Amino acid sequence: MGSEMDRPPGNGAAEDGEPPCLPWWRNWKVMLPLWMAIGGLAWLGWHYNVDHSVIAGSVVAVALISNAFAWLLSIIALVPLIGPIIVKVLSIGFIWLLNAVGYLVSYIAIRRGYSKDVLTYRGLTVAVIIGIVIGFVLGKLL
Repeated sequence: MGSEMDRPPGNGAAEDGEPPCLPWWRNWKVMLPLWMAIGGLAWLGWHYNVDHSVIAGSVVAVALISNAFAWLLSIIALVPLIGPIIVKVLSIGFIWLLNAVGYLVSYIAIRRGYSKDVLTYRGLTVAVIIGIVIGFVLGKLL
């Protein structure tokens, strides 16, 4: 028989049947318009020939600051059977590290004049990454 003062403030649903107040980064009513705004501004930048690195940097900065990437991954994870697997594959750090090292080696090799070898190397790298992803998905499904 506690009074209003005995309840801790702001922890979930109230006893009166009110819905819980979600933080803004978990609320779809905020994130959906945010992603629409990001997409619309990226399209406008592309339409008016803004530098692609500026558009990509802006999208990454806004999406990281607002937790929009995490929200988008959680929406993808809601797809039955394949959604959680896609999220796991996208969050494997090894894949990101392998791709980053590949870009660094490619940059150095192109600067030294080995552009044909870089094409072969990047093709092999993409094939290995696709093989790892397919193996991971098949391993989870079977």
